Amino acid sequence: MTEHTGGSGDGATAFVVVTGMSGAGRSTAAKALEDLGWFVIDNLPPGMLFAMAQEAGRVNLATDKVAAVVDVRSLAFTTDLNSAIEELEARGLDVRVVFLEASDEELVRRFENVRRPHPLQGEGRLVDGIARERGILREVRANADLVIDTSSHNVHELRGKIVSFFGGENRPGLRVNVVSFGFKYGLPVDADLVVDCRFLPNPHWVPELRPMNGLEAPVREYVLNQPGAKEFLDAYEEVLGVVAAGYVREGKGYATLAVGCTGGKHRSVAMSEQIGARLRDRGMEVQVSHRDVGRE
Repeated sequence: MTEHTGGSGDGATAFVVVTGMSGAGRSTAAKALEDLGWFVIDNLPPGMLFAMAQEAGRVNLATDKVAAVVDVRSLAFTTDLNSAIEELEARGLDVRVVFLEASDEELVRRFENVRRPHPLQGEGRLVDGIARERGILREVRANADLVIDTSSHNVHELRGKIVSFFGGENRPGLRVNVVSFGFKYGLPVDADLVVDCRFLPNPHWVPELRPMNGLEAPVREYVLNQPGAKEFLDAYEEVLGVVAAGYVREGKGYATLAVGCTGGKHRSVAMSEQIGARLRDRGMEVQVSHRDVGRE
């Protein structure tokens, strides 16, 4: 979506649409935004987004930051949402779309835990409703400003991500989420960029390092002292500087950088910490997390 710097007199000047898969954490994200001072309304039909923005101005809210949670129960969801966002942007609002998703397996587990049917499953199975919803949302996900995969997140971790992304609205530049992972467990589905650290020797094959992880000094020193490690970090830092500047010019305020090795325990963890530190030194707001540490 396109960012705008000026308001329109129509109410809110910053508008976030929270959408995504049912069961992926939309309500948690909404509550986190409320705690940050946003005015939030849940389950809003897409066609009412502009009316809501106007109403926010009419009642003279204490904040100009408004968020709406929308879902796919509207039959014309995709068309309505795209049209509503275009109208908001044409009025000068800064509109961003946050898309929450999770794996099919995790969504099934969550619905079964609360013993509720999926809103789109009808007379079919739970997996049928999930598949139908994922198909309807495909275009929305592709155009979202921020995609968060909550498969491995609890409510506190999701809240932390929302706070990280929206808790410092006056801070310019790109916000980056650096996440280490293990290729054997699959790529993070919300990654914008992927780094492969498997070109470095694996500490797993060093007996005294095997039980440690990349946050511990012996593993960190082993990884960073390997031939090519510093050269890679120097070169990739420069590449990321160019990419980050391009993202900002194109109105992308958030990016997820996935750093992988075989198991997500040693090399990717050490390199993620280094990349995060270098990006902070460049003035970027960075959050570093380690998806697969402790998974073995």
